[in-house]
This record gives sequence, C-alpha cells and structure tokens, in this order.
Amino acid sequence: MGSLVHIVTDGPPLLLDQGRRRIVALEHMWSRFLPDSEISRINRSADWTAVSADTVTLIEHAVAGWRITGGAFDPTILSSLVSNGYAESMGDTAGRTVLSAPAHRGPAPGANHIEIDRKTSRARLPVGTGFDPGGIGKGLAADLVATELVESGAKAAIVSIGGDVRVAGETPASWVVSVENPFNPDRSVAELGLIDGGVCTSSVYAKTWFEDGRERHHLIEPRTGEPVVSSIVSATVLAAEAWLAEVLAKAAITGDAIGALGFLESAGVEGLLVDVDRVVWRTPGLARFAA
Repeated sequence: MGSLVHIVTDGPPLLLDQGRRRIVALEHMWSRFLPDSEISRINRSADWTAVSADTVTLIEHAVAGWRITGGAFDPTILSSLVSNGYAESMGDTAGRTVLSAPAHRGPAPGANHIEIDRKTSRARLPVGTGFDPGGIGKGLAADLVATELVESGAKAAIVSIGGDVRVAGETPASWVVSVENPFNPDRSVAELGLIDGGVCTSSVYAKTWFEDGRERHHLIEPRTGEPVVSSIVSATVLAAEAWLAEVLAKAAITGDAIGALGFLESAGVEGLLVDVDRVVWRTPGLARFAA
C-alpha cells in the first residue's frame, strides 16, 4: 500500500502474523499498481469482472463516501491522477497503473455509474472510468484487520496504515495517537486519546512530484481534475471507522478552514486542520479526545 504499517495487539503474538498476512492479501487485491490485482483488472476492462467479497465491500464503501460528501470525495479521479504524473508506484514495489482508455485530465465522472453485483461478486466500470482505492483502501484495511484481530481473540488492537488508524476492542486506557505536523514530520500538532474508532490524516505533502516543471500532489479536486488548491495543508478526522474518517478528511481538505470545520461538525465527527500559515484549527468537541 506504499506505506508503513504498524500493528499492536493486546493478545497472543501469533495474531500479529495473522494481521500482517491479511494486509498483504488486501494489498494484492486492491493495489492499482500490481497488474494481477482485482482493482487493476477492473481498471483495464469495461466488462463485468469477477472480484472477491472484500473488493465488493471496498467499492460499496467508496460509492457511499462519494454520496456522503456530495462528490467532494470521488474514487473516479484516477484518470486525472495518472495524467498528472502519478501512474508509477512510489512505494518499495515497482508497478504502473493501466486504464481501459487513455488517461486524461478533467472533472471526475463520478461514482453513480459504477456497477456492483454482490450476489455474483462482480463489478463493472464505465468505459474511461478508473477506480482509485487510494486512502479509502488503507482506511478500510485498517478497519477490517483491527476488528478481525479482536474477533480472533485480542482484547484490543490498533492498526496504522500510512496515517490511517483504527482502534478496536476494549482497553482500560486510551491509545495515544500523534497527529503529525505537516511542516515538521518529527513533531506532532496534537496527541489524541482513542479507545475505539478511526482517526485519519490526509495531507497535500504526503506524496509530491514534479510534472512539466510544476510540483504536483496526490489529492485531486474532482470538479477540475487538478491537484487541490486549498488553504488547508492537512486534515485529520476522528470517526467511528477509519474508512469514513479517510473519506471526510479528503473532503475537508478541499475547502477553507471555517467551511471545513462546519462540514465536519455537520457530519457528526471531530477534526483538526492545519493551514498554510501553520495555524491549527479544531472542532469544538475535539478537546474531549486530548491525551
């Protein structure tokens, strides 16, 4: 998944191996860079493609995230992402994204026409539409692995995948999650205490590159197909599940700080924003999570 992964459990050590194997399996299904992954096969074809139940769940959650945010989060920005220069993997494993049609910049087509058949475990994308599992894939993977570890006997588990964290189970004290300072990765802007739920951070500085002499980043504005231009450089969201926190963080970073805080409050979640002037903005209810 192009990210560092951390798994901590209050349970038998063998559960760590179980969690690691599960994350590797999910990456092999969901990576857009691995040619034999289910997501790569879907992106190369305009026909119905057989996929696993896990991939059906991923696509269902991505479509739900698109609807929840009114399109501010959009899993169909892949063509623009590739045309902006992010076709090659930036992780340790080499790979390249291949689409069913030439990549082009422009507004994302939206998730309304993605087809899923859970009964036969199949999915189909419209011609020219690419699906990017990106952050939501990491968030959902953290959710699945953390909850499965608890179901397998851990009293509690925490799974962190590239800034997407899920805490599950029961513990007498909160897990402490540090929120990275986007201007100084060696320092944090907050310490959050979490007993159960997800916390995700999205930042314009997480993945950057140069294309045609211009610096680009991986957060694409669905309405334009270009990298997001915003006064917010990072957004952190706490929600019941990591996939939802990831979706809402992506949506929040596309707006201004005051509007984004209102958006997060209306969604019933807490969040923290860092703007270009290094000012930290917090939703009022975030104080109760201070570690």
